[in-house]
Amino acid sequence: MKFFIAFGVFLGTLLAVAHCEEDVKVEDGVLVLTKDNFKDVTTKNDFVLVEFYAPWCGHCKALAPEYAKAAKALAEKESNIKLAKVDATEESELAEEHGVRGYPTLKFFRKGSVIDYNGGRQSDDIITWLNKKTGPPAVELDTVDAAEKFIDDNQVVVLGFFKDRESEACKNFLAVANAVDEYPFGITNNEDVYKKYEAKCGSIVLFKKFDEGKVFYEGEATEEALRKFVMAESMPLVVDFNHDSAQRIFGGEIKNHLLFFLSKEKGDFEKYAEPAKDVAKNFREQVLFVSINSDEEDHQRILEFFGMKKEEVPACRLIHLEEDMAKYKPEKNDLSPEYVKEFVQSFLDGKLKQHLLTQDLPEDWDKEPVKVLVSTNFDAVVLNKEKDAFVEFYAPWCGHCKQLAPIWEQLAEKFKDNENVVIGKMDATANELEHTKITSFPTLKFYKKGDNVAVDYNGERTLEALTKFVESGGDLSKATEEDEDEKADEPAGKDEL
Repeated sequence: MKFFIAFGVFLGTLLAVAHCEEDVKVEDGVLVLTKDNFKDVTTKNDFVLVEFYAPWCGHCKALAPEYAKAAKALAEKESNIKLAKVDATEESELAEEHGVRGYPTLKFFRKGSVIDYNGGRQSDDIITWLNKKTGPPAVELDTVDAAEKFIDDNQVVVLGFFKDRESEACKNFLAVANAVDEYPFGITNNEDVYKKYEAKCGSIVLFKKFDEGKVFYEGEATEEALRKFVMAESMPLVVDFNHDSAQRIFGGEIKNHLLFFLSKEKGDFEKYAEPAKDVAKNFREQVLFVSINSDEEDHQRILEFFGMKKEEVPACRLIHLEEDMAKYKPEKNDLSPEYVKEFVQSFLDGKLKQHLLTQDLPEDWDKEPVKVLVSTNFDAVVLNKEKDAFVEFYAPWCGHCKQLAPIWEQLAEKFKDNENVVIGKMDATANELEHTKITSFPTLKFYKKGDNVAVDYNGERTLEALTKFVESGGDLSKATEEDEDEKADEPAGKDEL
């Protein structure tokens, strides 16, 4: 049997190559593309998913076995969808032509036209996304066997039970099926399938291999409500944060996240995450509960983002994922279900005050020409009606900030004897201000004395230009226009979550 499956995969690959040039190389069922065969493969096949990768990229290495698994599964099903890859470090012209700026980048070609791939990175996720892009939004399920296989083959599926395909509810169901690429949708009008799953005409049921197993949709079947239902119920009550789940967690519809920082080595998940599931049910469509294993080295950056140390684990924090990235900290380090429920409800009721990160104020903050600012002394030093203040908001790891540092010190040296000017700096990764949100590094702001209005500086980062700007009292027209390379600031990094 294995021989025939292997032979089928081999035959499928041969058929794929037959549509393009004879010399297309194949690795693990994936077509290897170069500038010589790229156009033929992507235009002469109906559907081709292309991965642009770098051999040294860790994310590419993690994707490779899942990508190959998906290619082989599609070949076994005699699908006309092909998977291909391009070594972007070797084929730099192709990478540039297709706007590749990071690795891996995946592009989907439909008879030559191209769209970005935005699905998951597990083989099942890849196949689901491709099937949704190439087939009907919902698979027709005519028998109980077909429905059982459809449910068994997937982690999450959504079934619509409709006899009247012209009904408003059915149209809304199909619209959501067409819009949601992450999960497969099925539809049936078969009475035996209705009986099997205790459904009635008009029922919409989400099946999942975790938590409750299946959930019936209740309420009016509007498009917006159905989409919200699917996106909320398709996630576990407490989602384990990892490379595969990150996109669904932070790119999802729910923007309020309760993050549990736990140690698997110490048994925290059994002690705190499991009991939290009952609490999560109360806030299903409002707050997403997420568990983060603090033992993993890759997750230390998240702890730092919240100003936490590993010694504080187990603990929880709540974050609102909008532009302000507001964080909330419980008054007590109590992860009991009762206190967690109280904490989340207080947040939803608007009773919590935002938690702002701050460092301890150094004793010698005023010793050097560049004044060291933290959250606690910022307003007193910068919002001083008697002085202009020019502040650099930086990140310790930012290359542009490191490049600016010696120039900033020279600028401060120039004005150290000027009683009307303050030149300061603040580590914006460790200090937050309620009235000022920083989204890139370095950010330079000039606060005019008297009214304390902040003016963003986007001019050249030369000593001459910065000096002119300060001497002009924050007049942007006095500074030369910034070179494009200079202003390629580094983002504040919320996607690191």
